[in-house]
Amino acid sequence: MKQKLTLVFILLSYFANSQDIVTKKDGIDIEVKVLEVLPSEIKYKKFDNLEGPTFTLLKNEILLIRYENGTKDIFNESINDAYLIEKQPQEIENLYLRGINDASMNYHGKNGGAGGTLITSLLSPIVGLIPAIACSASTPKDENLNLTNLELAQNVDYYRGYTSKAKKIKQKKIWTNWGIAFGVNVLFVLALQGS
Repeated sequence: MKQKLTLVFILLSYFANSQDIVTKKDGIDIEVKVLEVLPSEIKYKKFDNLEGPTFTLLKNEILLIRYENGTKDIFNESINDAYLIEKQPQEIENLYLRGINDASMNYHGKNGGAGGTLITSLLSPIVGLIPAIACSASTPKDENLNLTNLELAQNVDYYRGYTSKAKKIKQKKIWTNWGIAFGVNVLFVLALQGS
């Protein structure tokens, strides 16, 4: 029994210290998994949601980082905020536009519902409106985005630009297919009336 209890305590102590702790200058501790330490910021995931989104924290907001292996990074330097404020809007816009351009080149709208809309609309254009509206309202799934630069895709602005353009491409394909099916149905009805 003592051996089992000792084993439980050893395991608990191991798991209790298996995360990084970021202490902000305002005294708040955050349990995280630090992914990357850059010159002006750190990138991390929340320890209780390692599969979740990547967060960014400016170094001038951080007092220290205690890593799981016991080492510490202490941040005393302040970063020139004017430089960050001046550069940030331009960088955001550039990354957003780059996301749009990359989506134009790489996203082809496959598996977006355009084929199903075409087939359903060929049978009945009115019924075909249901999948057309449903599919065009949703953003393409991540696995269908055809992202070529996964590192850039972690940036929120790039990802937002890429997905907004991908959604427009998807919508265009869906509504083009619905229009084709509607046109075929109109021609079919006119051909029936003419004969």
